[in-house]
Amino acid sequence: MAKTRRAATADGRGNGTLHPARRPLMKARAYQEIKAFIQRGDLAPGAFLAERQLAEQLGMSKTPVRAALVRLEAEGFITISPQQGILIRDLTVAEIADQYEIRTALETYVVRTLAGKLTPDQTARLRENLRAQAALPAHAPVARGVALDAEFHMLFCDFLGNREILGLMDTLREKIARVMATVFKFNPVRVKSSFQEHRAIAEAVIGGDGASAARLIDRHLEVGKQLLLSPRRC
Repeated sequence: MAKTRRAATADGRGNGTLHPARRPLMKARAYQEIKAFIQRGDLAPGAFLAERQLAEQLGMSKTPVRAALVRLEAEGFITISPQQGILIRDLTVAEIADQYEIRTALETYVVRTLAGKLTPDQTARLRENLRAQAALPAHAPVARGVALDAEFHMLFCDFLGNREILGLMDTLREKIARVMATVFKFNPVRVKSSFQEHRAIAEAVIGGDGASAARLIDRHLEVGKQLLLSPRRC
């Protein structure tokens, strides 16, 4: 207990406030910023990262950076090799296909279950997202389009309230965000066509037509998957 009190007053404030989360917060910040850097596509898959350079850019020691990199490797964003170093990895054709199969199974279930059951507040949140998508200018940053797309799909999972589905969907969306950004960058018309599909899905859910909502989101995800896979090879 004495050790805890000394740690609490070590910052010189003398107010007895504990700060045990400082190091974990550094790890979390390193993880979020490095992941965002990868997802933005600032470096292409196959590029190398330097631990020391990352630490310098983030203004922290290598310890939290190293912990963040270990986590990112476990989640499939990078590969750490004693021989080659830290390599940004790309999703394979099989990984993309597998993730879309899981998403299709989850999201068709979610919209079918929610159809006709949205509260007025949930409907308003959904329509607000659609308004933001509709208002996207042609020159809008790709990251903004990806973020609104992710929000649209995650809203349904949030409304359903199943934390396991929400967590799994969040993980899948984050893994595929980088390749989605590539699709929007090289197929800018997809931003608008995706919005039209989103609007049809939303209206089916709001109107209580679960079968149509499931069919529409199935088709929507299939289009997205094919656009991601079309320039790739096994």
